[in-house]
Amino acid sequence: MNGNRRFADTIIEYVYTIRIKEGVAMAAQHGPGCAALTGYRADEFENDPLLWLSRVPAEDRDRVVDMMSQAAAGRQTPSIEHRFVRKEGRTRWVRNTPILYGKEAGPGCHGLIQDITEHRQAESLLRESRDMLNRVLDTLPQAIFWKDRDGLYLGCNLAFARAAGLDKPEQIVGKTDFDLPWPREEAEAYRRDDQAVLNNRQPRFHIIEPLQQADGKRLWIDTSKVPLLDDRGRPVAVLGISGDITDRKRMEEELAREKTFVEAIFNSVPGMLYLYDAKERLVRWNKKHETMSGYSAEELTDKHVLEWFAGDEKSLKNIIDGIQTTMREGTGEAEADLQKKDGTTIPMYFTGTRLTIDNQPYLTGIGIDITERKRAEEEREKLQAQLLQAQKIESVGRLAGGVAHDFNNMLNVILGHAAMALRSLPDDDPLYESLEQIQKAAARSAGLTRQLLAFARKQTVEPRVLDLNRTVAGMREMLGRLIGEDIELAWRPGPDPILVEMDPSQIDQILANLCVNARDAIKGTGIITIETGSIDIDESYCAEHADCTPGAYVLLAVSDNGSGMDPATVARLFEPFFTTKEMGKGSGLGLATIYGIVRQNRGFIDVFSRLDMGTSFRVYLPRHTDETISAAREETTTSSERGNETILLVEDESMLLNMTTTMLEFHGYKVLAAGTPAEALRLSREHNGIIHLLITDVIMPEMNGRDLALLLLSRHTGLKVLFMSGYTADVIAHHGVLDEGVHFLQKPFSINKLAEKVREVLES
Repeated sequence: MNGNRRFADTIIEYVYTIRIKEGVAMAAQHGPGCAALTGYRADEFENDPLLWLSRVPAEDRDRVVDMMSQAAAGRQTPSIEHRFVRKEGRTRWVRNTPILYGKEAGPGCHGLIQDITEHRQAESLLRESRDMLNRVLDTLPQAIFWKDRDGLYLGCNLAFARAAGLDKPEQIVGKTDFDLPWPREEAEAYRRDDQAVLNNRQPRFHIIEPLQQADGKRLWIDTSKVPLLDDRGRPVAVLGISGDITDRKRMEEELAREKTFVEAIFNSVPGMLYLYDAKERLVRWNKKHETMSGYSAEELTDKHVLEWFAGDEKSLKNIIDGIQTTMREGTGEAEADLQKKDGTTIPMYFTGTRLTIDNQPYLTGIGIDITERKRAEEEREKLQAQLLQAQKIESVGRLAGGVAHDFNNMLNVILGHAAMALRSLPDDDPLYESLEQIQKAAARSAGLTRQLLAFARKQTVEPRVLDLNRTVAGMREMLGRLIGEDIELAWRPGPDPILVEMDPSQIDQILANLCVNARDAIKGTGIITIETGSIDIDESYCAEHADCTPGAYVLLAVSDNGSGMDPATVARLFEPFFTTKEMGKGSGLGLATIYGIVRQNRGFIDVFSRLDMGTSFRVYLPRHTDETISAAREETTTSSERGNETILLVEDESMLLNMTTTMLEFHGYKVLAAGTPAEALRLSREHNGIIHLLITDVIMPEMNGRDLALLLLSRHTGLKVLFMSGYTADVIAHHGVLDEGVHFLQKPFSINKLAEKVREVLES
């Protein structure tokens, strides 16, 4: 056989022949290519049969001998690759392929020796290149894969294999997405993406999609896919690379939530948030800025800060000063009227802070609508004035109450002794007229004292439920006589019933005083109007009236068309002894009395007056909700009956004690007179008979009248009690209203009033 050299694939080869005799290789022939491949001539091997085998390295020699022996014995043996050391010492890789003889040729074989060193080196390089490529692919954190047109995986890197739950990338080959652990809907989405890439022959970049790994962990991946084309440009496969963007996605979601959160806070601030650049141009703002100003986002962009205040020099100056302070000191503030798009203005309070962003100065801050604050400040000033006025009146009231208490005792002594003296003198006695004048003066003083007590809310009253319409209607005739024929009295009752719980005499006092004042304000003819009604007072109204509380009220209004009053006069109307009337025509206690009565009944009063336009007094009293009206007040009749019961009289004012004792004894009563509670207790213990009635002052040193009565009642069964006082100080009454079942005699009292009250209590 002739050997040849194949230059196309750089393989050098030659054919050799081995003959076997008696199982031993006796001769070998080497073809023409022998020298080119081994460096030895063929005759050198033929002359030395062991030379060729000796050039095979020891580590390969056994394999070569075994192969040749098998082939020479007639057994088909696969080729082997082994090293061969050329004559000059270079080692080459050869492929040794045995070729069996036919049986007729006898033992032995042919063989083909091929120099595969370059091929071996190329395979090694290719293997190393493939290994390097695989190492590179497996080192990448991105998952890389490639599939054919049918969706079968042709390969992947280690990152993708692990995501699919596989140990080695080669395990992916032949599988589809439906064979892997992702949910079916995701597998279907991947398949649709693959088909789109293959059908359009266009890559798809940055497909953001979820991926559920074999370990159950869900990721977000960013996948790009490109078509792989054959030499004719036909898409035969799709190559994909996926990056884990779970952290980025989480950060994006967190950033989005943070942005939403910040925007929500930014837009929920109850004011105008703003950011101005170094040129004082608006660069950022919140939604409130748009709604408050009336401008759209486009109109606000780059709007200069001073444009908001161009029409108001004071506001403009305040803003400029505030900006300069902020940029100089870091913070600042200003109050100014912001001009809206429609031309209206809003009083605003601005705060500013200097910022540095990218080495550029900015001014940021917030503007707050202070309309309500301004209004509240005005209302506060108004209420403060009302409070000061109320405090002044309260102070005067406390003083008046204190004076009236002691004054009543003295008046009672004067009235009592005058009455007793008059009873003992004949009508023609020269002293009789003088005593009458003393009595009249004392009675008038007692009336003034009662007015002071009413103003000070120390007047003791016996309230009952009244229909205000019926009560006022019953007074119309009396009021008509009071104001005279030249003045018309108009009556405008509200819908029945209008119920109020108070002492009927207090209604009389209110109407009489108001109608007299209205009469005096009218010069010549005129009209006085009395109105009633029901009204509910809310908190907004009370916010402007310091002395009222929300609730259901009845209204009693008295209006006139007289001369009216200026604000300064109205402000002092309820001060005691303040009067606009001429000297001697008014005490200045009428309106003070009304004020005290109204406040004692938890009501309030408004006055509306203008010069030459008349005046309206509007009295508000708590409305009684029970429509059951108590019986009308019974008329008391003067009693002249005498008595013979025993009375324990307790009064710390000695003059009044002596005078009252004389009055009671004059009517036939036996009197045990005590100047202190301790003395009264002693007398009650020492008295052997029955004590029928206790008459006691309310306010005394050592012990008040109520506590004394409780002690005595525990010792004397059936004892009746009559309290007397100039004012009660809430001992037997609350806010001047008598406790239920309490009998009371207001100081100063006459001898007849004392006798009537004593018989009333004893017979009750």
